[in-house]
Order: sequence, then structure tokens, then C-alpha cells
Amino acid sequence: MPVRHVIAVALGNALQFYDFVTYAYFAAQIGRAFFPSDTPGTSLLASLATFGAGFLTRPLGALVLGRLGDRIGRKPAMIASFTLIGIGVTGLPLIPSYATIGIAAPILAICFRLIQGFALGGEVGPSTAFLMEAAPPLRRGFYISLQATSADVAMMVAGLVGVGLSSVLDPAALNSWGWRVALLAGAVIIPFGLVLRRTLGETLQPLHDRHDVPRIRSYGRIAAAGLALLASATTTSYLLSYMTTYANTTLGMPSTIAFGATAIVGLCGVICDPLGGWLSDKVGRKPVMIIPWLCLALAVFPCFMLLERERSSTALYIACGILACASTLSASASLIAVNESLPHRVRSGAFGIIYALSISIFGGSAQFIVAWLTRLTGNPLAPAWYMIGGVIVGLIAQNVMPESAPIKLASAQSSRG
Repeated sequence: MPVRHVIAVALGNALQFYDFVTYAYFAAQIGRAFFPSDTPGTSLLASLATFGAGFLTRPLGALVLGRLGDRIGRKPAMIASFTLIGIGVTGLPLIPSYATIGIAAPILAICFRLIQGFALGGEVGPSTAFLMEAAPPLRRGFYISLQATSADVAMMVAGLVGVGLSSVLDPAALNSWGWRVALLAGAVIIPFGLVLRRTLGETLQPLHDRHDVPRIRSYGRIAAAGLALLASATTTSYLLSYMTTYANTTLGMPSTIAFGATAIVGLCGVICDPLGGWLSDKVGRKPVMIIPWLCLALAVFPCFMLLERERSSTALYIACGILACASTLSASASLIAVNESLPHRVRSGAFGIIYALSISIFGGSAQFIVAWLTRLTGNPLAPAWYMIGGVIVGLIAQNVMPESAPIKLASAQSSRG
């Protein structure tokens, strides 16, 4: 697969995560711009709720654009989703504040998040299916891991942008327009992404017989396990992305230190995502899913207790590094296992719907629920309790998923022969 094709596919995922992470970084500033309130914490909760509103339309986007990818091709579906992502990413930071246009500001913010959610729901299925189908069978794990790697590159870049802006701008400028600059920076790649996607080939095979389309009912067990598996993975990922807001608003750390947290998370993902994909090609999907996840289960409470006790940059970066390495090593293998277990003719739509539902129900609500629980209980360990629940669900799902790595299937066939 030409490098430009990998970049063209991965840019959509990178852009959505850049926007996602940057919004999470500046959730407090966005809340003050669109949802001003005299009650402490209300603006932040309203901002996070608006962020979560975009997840409501993800299943619809997966259904419409994912099925489009199964019917007429992965390429047209990816071009459509990327165009809509561009509209959502560019629109939000250009909205005037509540002080300028009143109630229209939060209404427009919600509308742009709904458009973006629809587009992101339709992006994952076709793009991941394309990577899998275009990759050599024995390197599928590595190629699909580049989808997750692009997200971590974007997360790292977003963290560096946040650190840079918070270092050179005073709090007033950051609250007024600095967050807008950070969000608009991601829109720069939209024209390049559209041009690159138009150069892609097509991996959807023609349908010769209506009986070639498998019945989804026969894959119900895979769909249920995949939903639980991806729900666990996205919840953990989104909580790691929330660490900047958590460190700043809950633990009272300066913005320059807090912004570095997600840069660390992104750096760990850039290293561990492709490593996890490569390892899953060599030793199988299940070992690479389960072993790091067990390490994550053991590390959650010690890391959050260290962070709560020390409240220092060293503790923050160590905790984020340990949790991120364990999480991202497993994440690539999880994406691959679900994709490989789905049939070609429904892969784009089915995976998109599974992924969108897992994110909409669990990932999209994670930051809001954790912020609400922390405020309700006054316990800074609330994120740890929420994360460990997701990890336990993930471990159960990982054991249910079948082994799908070609090298393992070939070995099993030769043993039977």
C-alpha cells in the first residue's frame, strides 16, 4: 500500500482525535464562551455535555455512511465523511460567544457537534475496512494499528499546541480566543486530506450473488463481544484524554503542566500502537489484547493514588505514561480482532455501528460522568473507579473474542492436517 494512501485514510481519524482532544483541553474555556454561569463548575459541565451531544449522531452516521461503504465503495464513503468532519471542525471555533449573539451561540455549538458526530460515526467503518482489505494478510495488524497511531500523533500534537498556547498567552487571551486558534489549527489539513482521498483505489469486492451477503444474526456473538471490547477501550482512552482537564480543574495543577499530560499519552500511543499491531501479527490477537489489559487493571488505582497524593508534574506524567502504554498496546489488537471477525460485505457498516455505539453510550459520556461524580462525591479517585469498571468489562470481552490472526489460523489448520 503506498504511503500516501495510508496517510489519506489515517488523516480522518487524526483530525477527529485532534479536535476531540483539543475540545477536552479547552472544555472550561469553551464553556465560559458559550455557557456562562455564576455557579462554579456549571459551565464546564455544560461544555462537556455539548461535547457529548456529538456522540448521539454517531450511530446514525455509522448506519448511513457505513452502509454506503458496503454498497457503493469505501472510497466515496470516506470522502463524504471527511467533508462533513471538515464542516464540523471549522464551524465550532468560528461561532461568536454568548455575550455577542446570545442563545444562538450554544445552539450553533450543539448543531456543529451533531454534524461532526454524524461524520465521525461514518468515518471509522469504511476507513478501517479499507486498511484491512488493502494490507497484506500477515501485516494486517500493523496496518490497522496505524489508524490508532494517527489518533495518538494527533493527541500528542494537540497537547503540544495546548502547552505552547498556554505558555505564550495570558489566561484572558486563552479564554477569549486562544482556544479558537487551537481548534482551527486542525482545519488546515482538510484540503490536503480531500485531495489525497481522491487518489485512493477501491477495496470493496463486487457482489456476484445475493447469497454472498452473510446474515448478521450469525455474527451476533461477535457483535456483542466487539461492542463490550470497544466500549472498554474507548472509555479508557477518553478518560486518559480527560487527564488534562482533571489535573487542571480537580487537582489544581497549572495549565502548562496539565497540558503536558495528554502529550505524554499521545507519545506513548505513537510508540505502543504500532508495536501492539506488529506483535499481534506475530503472536496472535488475544495475547496482545489480554496481557497489557491485565497490567492496566493492576496499575489503575496505584497510579491515581500517586497522582492524588503528590499532585506534581512528575506524578502526573508517570501515571499517564503507565496507563497509556498498557491501554494502547492492547487497543490495536482489539480493533483488528473485531474487524477480522466480520465478513467483507458488511464490514464497513457493522464495524462502524459497533464502534459508534460503544463510543456513544460509554466513551461520549465518560468525561461528563467522571466530572459529575468527582463534583458529587468530592473524591478525586472517582476516575479510577470508573476506569477499573471498564477494564473488567474489557477483560471478559477479550476472552470471548475468537483468535483471528492469519498466522494463528494457519498454524491451527496445519495442526489439524
